[in-house]
Amino acid sequence: MRPSLAVALAVAATLSVFLLPADGTGSTSTLAIAHGSSSTVCGVLAGVSPRSIQCARADATGALSFPLFPNVSFASVSGGHGSLCGLRADGTAFFCWDAATLTQKRVYNDSTALEQLAVGDVQIAGVDRNRTFVHWWRADSAFPDKITGSYRSLTSGRGFTCAISTNGSVSCWGPRSGEIPVAFVNSNMSTIVAGDSHACGVNTAGRVICGGNNDAGQSTPPSDPAFEFGNLALGSSHTCAVRRYNGTVVCWGAGGEYTPANTTAFVFIVAGGNLTCGLTVVNFTVLCWGTNRSDAAVPALPLPRGSRVMRRQRSGPSSFKDRAEEFSFSELATATKNFSLETKIGAGSFGTVYKGKLPDGREVAIKRSESGPRTKKFQEKESAFQSELAFLSRLHHKHLVGLVGYCEEREERLLVYEYMKNGALYDHLHPKNGDQASVLNSWKMRIKVLLDAARGIEYLHSYAVPPIIHRDIKSSNILLDGNWIARVSDFGLSLMGPESGSGHLSMKAAGTVGYMDPEYYGLHHLTVKSDVYGLGVVMLEVLTGRRAIFKDEEGGNPTSVVDYAVPCIVAGDVGKVLDARVGQPGPQEAEAVELVAYTAVHCVHLEGKNRPNMTDIVANLESALALCEGSHGSISSASAD
Repeated sequence: MRPSLAVALAVAATLSVFLLPADGTGSTSTLAIAHGSSSTVCGVLAGVSPRSIQCARADATGALSFPLFPNVSFASVSGGHGSLCGLRADGTAFFCWDAATLTQKRVYNDSTALEQLAVGDVQIAGVDRNRTFVHWWRADSAFPDKITGSYRSLTSGRGFTCAISTNGSVSCWGPRSGEIPVAFVNSNMSTIVAGDSHACGVNTAGRVICGGNNDAGQSTPPSDPAFEFGNLALGSSHTCAVRRYNGTVVCWGAGGEYTPANTTAFVFIVAGGNLTCGLTVVNFTVLCWGTNRSDAAVPALPLPRGSRVMRRQRSGPSSFKDRAEEFSFSELATATKNFSLETKIGAGSFGTVYKGKLPDGREVAIKRSESGPRTKKFQEKESAFQSELAFLSRLHHKHLVGLVGYCEEREERLLVYEYMKNGALYDHLHPKNGDQASVLNSWKMRIKVLLDAARGIEYLHSYAVPPIIHRDIKSSNILLDGNWIARVSDFGLSLMGPESGSGHLSMKAAGTVGYMDPEYYGLHHLTVKSDVYGLGVVMLEVLTGRRAIFKDEEGGNPTSVVDYAVPCIVAGDVGKVLDARVGQPGPQEAEAVELVAYTAVHCVHLEGKNRPNMTDIVANLESALALCEGSHGSISSASAD
């Protein structure tokens, strides 16, 4: 492989972090590789408007970086042999470029919005947003013009296009369509990704299955445990996968199994031809390597002087190193008096939280994952650490707890957060000593706290692409700062959701009993509406003063706050379940409390499709707070900080 293909792209924090879960030669994503005589890496810019496409290429003349359609916003890109296509943000048009000449052509322009594109060697396939058909462009007669039906995980290779139907089976089309699906017969697939002449996917049991050409061993995955791998990336003669528990990459094919980039953790990877690229967890740079296993000490591709990306880098910090400090373990041990019990203030996902004081006087909260052997539990803790590190270093919002820094030293994993002086909402609703929480003993204040939290969750769902699913919304994860502003915390279980708001992820349930979405718990269908259910439980908790699961004064069987409160609210007897510590609401407060109560009932509906989205919830809570303040107007925007 020529050295020009082994490049580290110096585009830290400029390409969107949040990708679809699997990416290969012809899958839709926000990062793609067009391969041929030379390889071009392109991505959709994040955090800027418009979300244009930025590309980078290295060849015999040197390295260069350049934009494509800098004044147009794009939703995704897909690369294939010699070409790259970009789907416009509204889905009603897509454009394609020749990778060598950059000649551009608009291929599709229609009122029917598309959700996915998959570029192969000659064919381009697309799925509409309602998932009612698959359509092909530029394909020969071996491909159909259009297939009706509901399909997902669309992907294209050389001479074939495949997708997963609603029953989890794999369907393929094109002249080579008979070779690929054989390996997936009788398998219920979660994802499928195409390489040049092979395809791999993860089934619902967590196993990697591959089919098609295996001349270089690219279709023979390692014999690792179930759910070992998440994101897959396939090239011409190789396959790479990201390990779920620590983000490192393993590749196979092209002559054997190998680990590129050593212990570097990646958020995701993509592939095309002989090139694989990934976004690193620590500093969000894009690192690429070829099938000669070389990725070390190569010059970074420069960004053009004065480009939109460069201006954005100057205008404010974006990368992890800009936003967060790296601490030594000894510094954090000193800050917490060697993690003494007197500094312990709580626990988060897979870690204990301590209050600390840094040498410059800043008060912080420090979450320390308990170190231990490399067991499954350790892997879960490592995954939680990497998850929070990846998400919080990129997210910044008034109603999300901010990340100050981190420590990654030997087996120690610590995260340093802004200190929330007034603790968790849970502790104010359910004080251990039975004291009255005076500040939260007004309906106006309680509704304001709910609105703050809802705005934080709305940001995760509506302003991250794809949306972020928190997975553990509960009153103990809603913290209050010194000004009693509520912030959502603990992203250790958070996941990137599907780009389509109607899609779901299939995975084993995780979260907290009492707050967990019944659909997620029972069917393992995780959507943004799973967070809506958790917030609905918190709303009922705030209204009633009852824990999510509680026993009444006489003892008896445990009761959920949903079963306790919803029947009374539906029957129009809201007052019967209200927290007596707050007192009966006044006339306008009563209307506000009823609005919150009925919103909560909709949030905890058994079926996610019948629950409201976060934007509607925020609007209702804004109206409720306005009623408490004697005004019927909306009080502010819920957009990003």
